Amino acid sequence: MTSTIKTKQTNASVLDFIKAAADTPQKLTDSLTILKLMEEVTGYPAKMWGESIIGFGQYHYKSDRSRQEGDWPLVGFSPRKAAISLYVYSGCAGQEDLLAKLGKYKMGKSCIYVKRLSDIDQKVLVNIIQTTISFLRNKYPD
Repeated sequence: MTSTIKTKQTNASVLDFIKAAADTPQKLTDSLTILKLMEEVTGYPAKMWGESIIGFGQYHYKSDRSRQEGDWPLVGFSPRKAAISLYVYSGCAGQEDLLAKLGKYKMGKSCIYVKRLSDIDQKVLVNIIQTTISFLRNKYPD
């Protein structure tokens, strides 16, 4: 039996979500900046994935470790209460070096948490996004 992921792309409004989720003026400004940056870098419009992830593009994956497969955004983010979650890290070659230059952040399993956008170098963030997209396109060709 194949397991599928529950978080799927929806037609919910990205801007409505950002306005509701960004609990400070700074987080709202940062979220709108990240939205524009990710749309420009990926070439994809923002789409809601589930109730709280803003994703750009998508790929179909099959897990190497389980029977799980599904569609997932190439990159994304979410303005959360504690920090802005950036779903841009794939762990591919060269990304550890980029993380060293990124600035002030915390790392989850595959998620980068930033308090404010001014804490990180946006050019380095763009490089991380680009390397992740390239890695995912090679690993999961259409």
